Amino acid sequence: MIVPQSRLLFWFAIVVLPFAVLGAVYAEALPLAIVAIAVLAVLAALDVALGLGGLDGISVKLPEVLRFSKDREGAIEVRLRNERQKPRRLRLGLAFPCGIRSAVEDTPVALPAGSEWSRLEWPCTPLQRGNFRLSRAYLETASPLGFWAVRAMTSVNAEMRVYPNLFTERKNLAALFLNRGAFGIHAQRQVGKGRDFEKLREYVPGDSFDDIHWKATAKRGRPVTKVFQIERTQEVYVVVDASRLSAREAVQSSKFKVQSSGPALDGSQLGTLHLEPGTSILERYVTAALVLGLAAEQQGDLFGLATFSDKVETFVRARNGKAHYSACRDAIYALEPRLVTPDFEEIASFLRLRLRRRALLIFLTALDDPALAESFVRAAELLGHQHLLLVNMMKPPGAEPLFSQPGVESVDDLYQHLGGHLRWHSLRELEKVLQRRGVQFALLENEKLSVQLVSQYLGVKQRQLL
Repeated sequence: MIVPQSRLLFWFAIVVLPFAVLGAVYAEALPLAIVAIAVLAVLAALDVALGLGGLDGISVKLPEVLRFSKDREGAIEVRLRNERQKPRRLRLGLAFPCGIRSAVEDTPVALPAGSEWSRLEWPCTPLQRGNFRLSRAYLETASPLGFWAVRAMTSVNAEMRVYPNLFTERKNLAALFLNRGAFGIHAQRQVGKGRDFEKLREYVPGDSFDDIHWKATAKRGRPVTKVFQIERTQEVYVVVDASRLSAREAVQSSKFKVQSSGPALDGSQLGTLHLEPGTSILERYVTAALVLGLAAEQQGDLFGLATFSDKVETFVRARNGKAHYSACRDAIYALEPRLVTPDFEEIASFLRLRLRRRALLIFLTALDDPALAESFVRAAELLGHQHLLLVNMMKPPGAEPLFSQPGVESVDDLYQHLGGHLRWHSLRELEKVLQRRGVQFALLENEKLSVQLVSQYLGVKQRQLL
């Protein structure tokens, strides 16, 4: 593609317009005007002919996979190939998809002589989590006389993977990652009987009759006791609801909102995350699941993932190691909510068939709909006999006991608080129903979701509930 440059327009204004007026006013100056205009036209045409091949042998190459974190600035390594190895000056532009912001629209590039490959770093900041494609790059170079700009579009094939930003979450969890007493999540010695068989030893007065190995006692002719050890490797699964329930906006709690001129935060707000408007509940679930995976890795447990909507979307069997964590991250980073009703019985049947060993199943969903809550209770009965279930949902805005929130100034505020009390009472009744079936139910604060989820997991480990 050839486009005129400002230099051509300048010479057009300098040569064509004055000589055209001169030839129209004075007849004897007409041949001179024609010659001047013809010379400029010939030079412009010659410049076009010489500039058409200005981008021949120039190509752009990007890495096949680019990895970024949401809201954190990154850089793309752009490699330019100059097959002729002649010095050239170019302008380069990249067609970024929606959700990727770059402060640089285009950049000048000087290709040195005698070098086939040149590279540069292109800064950009992802604004959304997900999978994006960078498929086009644009090149521009000037013609020899500078009258024209030669432009070309070249195809590139780069996959941009934008992962959740765990930097802020891990910063809020820094106290839990430190080995300070009972608060650290480093692997520590646990006191207790445990469930895994370790060895046999001679009977010691005071041993429980339940621990006596009767077959070994009969064979040896003297009492023999079984010794158990703490389970060092357990399976932890996070089950994420990706249905319409998770498509709602994650509303920030009023007690965590910070005014620009208000007082400083008190101790109760330490470790909280102040969210941007428009953050979905699923976005918070994905981030919390990956943070919990880091905690399980620190504890030496096996971590797995499952996502579902009206069907099972993703299942990653529990393992450990950096490669497995990367596989879990790749499996969930592009997860988007579907506008369907969740099928709890489907995911329960799936997990029942896939998981033979007793595991900790942490559900991240919403049960404020009575019909869906009843469906989940039926699914919990199917899983609760074999696995340990923890059900977590974000606390709905305003779901508080009556008279627990000050600031009632009008009748509308009174009815709003009454509605919040009814929602809170309904969830409390659901909690009692699930407790009778051995399922723990908790309402987590939106801003403290990851912190409370990790603390909940550490409590299970400490009490040896699994």
